[in-house]
Amino acid sequence: MARVTRFAPSPTGPLHLGHAFAALTAAARADRFLLRVEDIDQTRCRPAYEQAIYDDISWLGLTWETPVLKQSTRSAAYQQALDLLSEKGLSYHCTCTRSDIRAALSAPQGPEGGPIYPGTCRNKPHPDGALRLNIAKATADLPDLSFIESGQTFRFNPRQLTDDIILFRRNEGFAYHLAVVVDDAFQGITEVTRGADLLPVTPLQVTLQHLLGLPTPTYHHHRLITDDLGKRLAKRDDARALSKYRAEGATPDDIRHMIGM
Repeated sequence: MARVTRFAPSPTGPLHLGHAFAALTAAARADRFLLRVEDIDQTRCRPAYEQAIYDDISWLGLTWETPVLKQSTRSAAYQQALDLLSEKGLSYHCTCTRSDIRAALSAPQGPEGGPIYPGTCRNKPHPDGALRLNIAKATADLPDLSFIESGQTFRFNPRQLTDDIILFRRNEGFAYHLAVVVDDAFQGITEVTRGADLLPVTPLQVTLQHLLGLPTPTYHHHRLITDDLGKRLAKRDDARALSKYRAEGATPDDIRHMIGM
């Protein structure tokens, strides 16, 4: 079976060395290499950054299948998935703000570094607000699940997941975890390659795949490219932007050398 991978950046800033490593890693492991523009957050995405994605990865020597999938065109598919979860009674409205959640000092930290939602609105019906997944109800009858990470099988108990993640916010749209599993299935992705920082959320995404009747791809979580202090690169770190290296006369081979490829 052909191995289908994807590089899925968000056009919210310039691509940096970490993105180059992610794109080159995905392409090197693929029989088919796809590009997805994760522009679901329209408040932060910019057309100039989207064009820069195409320019930068083309300059690296990569080619991809067209047309490029853009999350901003996929609302109907995300709504269908959201409706399915709602029809099963697995979601609820939540009116808590981020400040409310931060103020819940007893809330432990989740796999993404933020506080786990304490369930304030879970049993308080609201007519409106954000939609959350009722993770305890969703996983109550699920068996143990598994996924393959870099050739090894990892098994986990979904009933140990505790965070009622956001699925949809009225002012921000559909959430990343919902969109990414729907899009990976739609594009026929057989292997998800991404940074090691996303390994902790993989059980949650595999659980969502199971709840939505979607296939589970294999995964390869690669090392992160860090700065001199060992901190993961961010888009605000313009000093390591690919466009800056290009302007200074660097070659794609120079970039590969910098990131150890």
